[in-house]
Formats: sequence, C-alpha cells, structure tokens
Amino acid sequence: MSDIIPQLSLDCVIFGFHDSTLKVLLLKWKNSEEYSLPGGFIKQSESIDAAAVRVLNERTALDKIFLRQFHTFGKVRRYDNDVIRQKLSHLIEEPIFHERVVSVGYYALVDYEKVFPNPDIFTEKCEWVDIDEVPELLFDHNEILNKGLKSLRLELSFQPVGLNLLPDKFTMPDMQRMYESILGKKIDPRNFQKKILKTGIVIRLDEVKKGVAHKSPYLYQFDEKRYKEVLEEGGLFFS
Repeated sequence: MSDIIPQLSLDCVIFGFHDSTLKVLLLKWKNSEEYSLPGGFIKQSESIDAAAVRVLNERTALDKIFLRQFHTFGKVRRYDNDVIRQKLSHLIEEPIFHERVVSVGYYALVDYEKVFPNPDIFTEKCEWVDIDEVPELLFDHNEILNKGLKSLRLELSFQPVGLNLLPDKFTMPDMQRMYESILGKKIDPRNFQKKILKTGIVIRLDEVKKGVAHKSPYLYQFDEKRYKEVLEEGGLFFS
C-alpha cells in the first residue's frame, strides 16, 4: 500500500514581513520559469495538520510555526491537467498526475529573519516574493494564495499576527506598515499608535532603532499575555 493518501494534498501560503513589505515563499521549478506554492501529499501515518507542519519545516527549517487551515479546494476540475503535464513533463512521471486532487490550504506566519528557505526535489529555488509581484503560478495556486490572504485579513483582529511576523523588537512604524501591507491600504499613523498603546499589547523599551535617517524611534516588544487577552476580546480593528 502506498505511503501517501492518493488524491489528497496540501498547499501552504507562507507569509513573511520584511522591508515594509508582506512577502510569500514560493518554489521555482527546475529547468523552468514556473513557480508554485510549497505543498505536498499527506502520509497514511500522519494527520493533515502534522503533514502541514512537516512540509513547513522542510521548506523553512522552523519547528514552531503559526499555522491556520483556511480552505479546502475540491473542485472536480481545479486546473488544466494537460497544461500542467506539458509544463512539468521533464520532471514528473505520468503516474504521479491524478485527474482529480483535493487540496487543503494552510497559511503560516513566520519571522522572515529566522527562515532558511529550502527547495524540494522538484525545485531549484525557494525564495521570498513581494505579495504585489507574485507571477502566474502553477495549478490553481494564485487562487489559493488570494484565498489565504483574504483569510488572513478577515482574521487580523483575532490572531497574533504581529507576534509571528515581526521580530522580537520592532518600532511602531514597523508594526503599522505590517498591518498596511496585509490590508493593502494606508492607516492614519496617529490613530494607529493611539489605539495600539491604549490596548496595552506592547511595551516600550529603553532602546531606539539605530541607523535611521530621522529621529530614532523607540523599540517595542509585545506583552504576550495582554496580546492574547485583547485578541480573545476581538479588540484589534483597523479602519
């Protein structure tokens, strides 16, 4: 019996934040210009969540990852199988292609600085791409990415997004730009800082960010206990 569950896979939208930009981790396939999201099949001996953790560890070298299952992609015809076979015929043997595959979508939030991107056996690169510069992806992965981003936006007020995307120490402008890059719109900086400080989810440190052109902003850290309380109350809304 096969080690994997046939016709059931998972795809991962791995978000990172760097240089004021939301990024997503993509795989570039060998001897081609084709990109896709990381993913894989699920072993008979593991749960779907465990499979997602395994795939994410293989691609990022991280063990502790914020992970959310957001959608199951189960259309009878999700993409043109003949086109995919043609594009990947130099890498994948015919038997691996199924006429129908159901995929479970996960999104992950990771600290960009802690990730060591690692390609799989079919790909030559695993690299970060700005969310606004994502190319046409293989399979239905653009749809999966867009659905993952939409899910992240919908859950922004209830999940510890900043705790997982930002470094241990950050500035208030860093935090604001993170939320802006996810939402795809600007936020009034005065209202943002006032709202964040009022919640008590951050602690201002006696340190400033070095190497900036203008007045050095203070560094902050999250109060994880208070952050959790505010999220449970649904207290982080941005307009």
